[in-house]
Amino acid sequence: MTDLFDIFASAGLWAAVLRIATPLLLSTLGALLCERAGVLNLGIEGIMTFGAMAGWLAVFNGADLWTGFVVAGLSGAVFGVLHAALTVTLGLSQHVAGLGVTLFASSFSYYIFRLLVPVAGTPPKIVAFRPISIPGLSDLPFVGPALFTQTPPTYLAILLALVMGWVIFRTPLGLAIRMSGENPHAAEAQGINPMAVRYGAVISGSALMGMAGAFLTLSAFDSFIPTMVQGRGWICIALVVFSSWRPGRALAGALLFAFFDAFQLRLQTMLGGVVPYQIFLMTPYILSIAALAVMARRARVPQALMQPYRRGER
Repeated sequence: MTDLFDIFASAGLWAAVLRIATPLLLSTLGALLCERAGVLNLGIEGIMTFGAMAGWLAVFNGADLWTGFVVAGLSGAVFGVLHAALTVTLGLSQHVAGLGVTLFASSFSYYIFRLLVPVAGTPPKIVAFRPISIPGLSDLPFVGPALFTQTPPTYLAILLALVMGWVIFRTPLGLAIRMSGENPHAAEAQGINPMAVRYGAVISGSALMGMAGAFLTLSAFDSFIPTMVQGRGWICIALVVFSSWRPGRALAGALLFAFFDAFQLRLQTMLGGVVPYQIFLMTPYILSIAALAVMARRARVPQALMQPYRRGER
């Protein structure tokens, strides 16, 4: 019990929770924005992978870190245009289109990486984002090193969650997005173009997914590995349901999964000689599924989610 208390009382645990939660939060916000407008984006895993590669490659070739972050966002937006063209304009199956985008983006990122980066025994490295201390706050006992010594993208992700919550529920733009996902015909009757809204939401959401991937290569690590996303995109799809399509709850869900993940890493160190490590690896997923099962009962799905919209049709 003393060892468990030491883990919970460690500022390093809570600092790791925020770090692990950052890419989950960015991708969850991106998926949430798409689904609020009525489009399921299963391209998230591939878009994250391509964003991770594009951002890293830009910095590897001389760009600064923030430019690499922007490049990752733009690359995600490009795949958002592709996904929107397939699902919004052509009205194709959002499941099939999303999986196609994932397969294409993942494979294309590996191809570009091998084409432009020399093959080496170990992946080339860059100088990644460094944690920054917030004057006054970072010196606070326990709370300071746990919460206020993160890299800049972590603070940006939390700010985006707050801003998105305000936009979706407090602005005319947010109302247009929600109407497009609930009843696009009613939105059209009010002078809103649901197709344009859906395009904008999918492109913006995909840009956030690309930036989430860039966090892995520009902040959490300093190199690119084609398999480094490791299913985070699929976790984010579940986190959208867990959050009931609300950005504030998405932040809470990302922190919850990150806590499970950070905690199991420390349990491995403490009990690794007694319990097989595979048990620890699957623990955060099992706990997340349990939490999702509880929350999903109360989740209210956008009524027009996955329903193609064609102007003038009823």
